[in-house]
Amino acid sequence: MMIPKGLNCGDTIGVVAPAGPVSKDRADHAKAILEGMGFKVKMGESCYLSYGGYLAGEDKIRAKDVNQMFNDNNVDAIICIRGGYGCTRMMNLLDIELIKKNPKIFVGYSDVTALHLLFNQKVHLATYHGPMVSSNMLDFNSFTKKSFFYVVNEKENIELKNPQDDEIRVMVEGFAKGQLVGGNLALIAATMGTPYEIETKGKILFIEDIGEKPYSIDRMLTQLVLAGKLEECEGIILGDFADCEDDEGFTSFEVFENIIKPISKPTIYNFRSGHCDPMVTLPLGRVCELDATNRRVTIKNY
Repeated sequence: MMIPKGLNCGDTIGVVAPAGPVSKDRADHAKAILEGMGFKVKMGESCYLSYGGYLAGEDKIRAKDVNQMFNDNNVDAIICIRGGYGCTRMMNLLDIELIKKNPKIFVGYSDVTALHLLFNQKVHLATYHGPMVSSNMLDFNSFTKKSFFYVVNEKENIELKNPQDDEIRVMVEGFAKGQLVGGNLALIAATMGTPYEIETKGKILFIEDIGEKPYSIDRMLTQLVLAGKLEECEGIILGDFADCEDDEGFTSFEVFENIIKPISKPTIYNFRSGHCDPMVTLPLGRVCELDATNRRVTIKNY
């Protein structure tokens, strides 16, 4: 697995919109925020486009932006401006061989999960499930900011911790080790049956989501169970599941207990990464030690 070099003040950040659009004012504000942190900024064409109301430009334009940012030797890191929908539409347009030759920091979450799966599994590039410019950096929470810069710059052992007084909780005790993979549950489910479907054998699976009813979470988890994805993994990290409750029937936690607990893999929950603020940045693709019993998540330098 290729681990990209860190991010330093004065470096150039390429901003892309591989999924949903933002307004010109918001894109300009995003650029100004990064410049205010001391970075040079290159904005992708997609950051200023809208197509069909929910896409930041046509598929070929959004894919071209990503390819060009990887190919540009002056760009040190690529951060997505927001999520939404659209990454799966342009996955086949990405130049895997070009990206392999130009590994660099790539950051995003939510719909960007699809690109994490592609980069981790096809390019063998470690990526970062972390804050996006428009979604998180315009009002950059201090914990989120500290976690982001710590994780993208630290190449030795990294202990991933929740904010103080926000306790990681244990569902199934035990210890597991493996490559950290995953992201948004809906996107993981959406890529099943495609060349990009998640590989979980021998790995630590992280999942999170937002705005899904418990029955929908149940359906997607059941899909992973039937595909053998939960049985094959070594351990499970349940991230933030914002707005995933209903007034009737099971809670989302009861769904996890009903489906995940019987698999008897070391499992923790209430891990603060996902559609939440503050949020922990995760280095996807790197080796993770999950000590569920003692509620510790450590990224190892091997």
